[in-house]
Amino acid sequence: MPTPTCDRCADPLPITARADARYCSGRCRMAACRARRTVPAELTSRPRWVRHTARKVPLTVGGSVASSTDSSTWSRYRDAAASSVGAGIGFVLDGDGVVCLDLDRALDADGEVLPWAQPIVAAAEATWVEVSRSGTGLHVWGRGTLPHGRRITVGSGSVELYGIGRYIAVTGRTFGDTPRRLGDVQHIIDALL
Repeated sequence: MPTPTCDRCADPLPITARADARYCSGRCRMAACRARRTVPAELTSRPRWVRHTARKVPLTVGGSVASSTDSSTWSRYRDAAASSVGAGIGFVLDGDGVVCLDLDRALDADGEVLPWAQPIVAAAEATWVEVSRSGTGLHVWGRGTLPHGRRITVGSGSVELYGIGRYIAVTGRTFGDTPRRLGDVQHIIDALL
């Protein structure tokens, strides 16, 4: 039987490690966690960030009410991430080709993709996917064209498709091994519509 190795640095795990251990040390575990929380540069480079309340009301970094259609209420990523206002950060979709497909209740209690969402997640292999705030949904981020938002029922689940006039709460919790970049998701949009 091969010696188990660290998922981050590939060093052998300590002999005293638990059977389900993935990292050789706290340092590797923290580094892996930080890496999973990386938001793609295609999003962080755009000055379209807001804060939000626990009820998802958009806020400016200073605490005033923000708007998904008023760019004067948006900020840069680093300012939104550094602010302690509200409960988290969000990215505003303004119709420039960045879209988000919001898969509600797509994960089971073990974090596995439910059958209705599996084909969508499989088709999104070339783009960044994050776990939503609830921990049970997924956000598929990518490039595509959506003239207006839509909610579509897919099997026992639903997908909300957004490209303009909305903001999406961003967790930065990368799902699986999805790349930290935005890929083309137009084929997914076309298949859903």
